[in-house]
Amino acid sequence: MIGLIKGQLLHTEPPAHLIVNVQGVGYEIEVPTSVFFELPAVNKDIELIIHHLVREDASILYGFRSFSQRQLFRTLLKVNGIGAKSALAVLSTMSSAEFARVINDQDISAITQVPGIGKKTAQRLMIEMKDKVDLSELSDPTKTAQPARLGVQAEAISALQSLGFKPQEARHIVHKIHKDNKDLAVEDIVRMSLKQQGGH
Repeated sequence: MIGLIKGQLLHTEPPAHLIVNVQGVGYEIEVPTSVFFELPAVNKDIELIIHHLVREDASILYGFRSFSQRQLFRTLLKVNGIGAKSALAVLSTMSSAEFARVINDQDISAITQVPGIGKKTAQRLMIEMKDKVDLSELSDPTKTAQPARLGVQAEAISALQSLGFKPQEARHIVHKIHKDNKDLAVEDIVRMSLKQQGGH
């Protein structure tokens, strides 16, 4: 099983797909949006902690920036009704430390903000994760700055979704705009998104 990949970032496809070149072999990897936003430039070195999912019809690599992220992903997969897509959505919406706080506070409304997770699934997730997760291990103090770096993009994506954009569409356009204009405020990103979509 593959547990870590270190190589050269070869290609990216928003909002969550990338290829890493390791000594001439290109590994296709799916990552949370939060990781995608922090990727280095193409052709730069990158190291990702890997969860290798093997099924009868596929072998899929999921990449994370920390062991706590991978731990949370693996634990989420054990919850009934939560697949890899939903688990990635959770990690795209909040950090491991934020998720630990949500579980500790039993904040169902925060979980239902995650694309693809309804109230019933959120309630089941709360019950099962309370017993399965060591909240202290998920609260990684070295990652406390991450939410701030993602704040503008996350708020812009949320605003666009409230305006009728599909989650994937919102993430794609916000990432594209923010990549070229990193100093823009949330309102500016939303305004440019609407303009590009012809007043979506």
